Amino acid sequence: MDEYTPLEDFVGLELPVDQANTTGRDQLGEPEQIPELSDVNCPDDLRRQIETLMDRYPDKDSREGHRSASIPALWAVQRQYGWCTPEGIRQAAAVMKVTPAYLESVASFYDLLRLEPSGKSQVLVCTNISCWMRGGDELLDAFCEASGADRGEAGHGGSLSADGEVMVSGFECLGACDLAPMVSVNERYFGPLEPADAKTVIDQLRDGADVLPGKSLAKRPLTGGEDVPADDRTDALKGPNQ
Repeated sequence: MDEYTPLEDFVGLELPVDQANTTGRDQLGEPEQIPELSDVNCPDDLRRQIETLMDRYPDKDSREGHRSASIPALWAVQRQYGWCTPEGIRQAAAVMKVTPAYLESVASFYDLLRLEPSGKSQVLVCTNISCWMRGGDELLDAFCEASGADRGEAGHGGSLSADGEVMVSGFECLGACDLAPMVSVNERYFGPLEPADAKTVIDQLRDGADVLPGKSLAKRPLTGGEDVPADDRTDALKGPNQ
């Protein structure tokens, strides 16, 4: 094996010097600690939900096992508070024995996990190719106009309505091409829709009424006929804002 040549021997050759390779790095403050559960006042129901979620993963008592439940745990936080609040993240981190920074890094990666208030209701308008070809962009325009949401922001991550009650966002495929153009309203699918339906949906959300019952996926005839039992997952569960 060749004798090791110190990096300093190459500096005199007028090669570019990367300071990261030749100097140390200063730590910016103390490393973040895992919060103690006794210090965060986590609601009992949220704690139980997260513990149940962690039990579903192998090696639940290991560091990797704790992290495996990050996404469903953050979803539980969002269901509890309407969005992934800093305190909610700290509560989940204490239960899971991870740092809040780790959970925040996970939440920041996924569109459906929100790190800012997102209103009482969320309207996701599919703008992928099937819906786009059938007027998805025009449908998004109509929802923004009806709610007072900013169209530019709605097309790039979401925008709150003028009253802060409804979040409207374009979305890259909700996996329901047979309903095109369609939307997800508080995690329930509706379609096919027309631009005129947008104002109706916004008014119904603000009035607390059922949203377009005639165009709900849960109300569509079952494949295979009426004798097929219904799937509770289409209408029994509530989303994080309900």
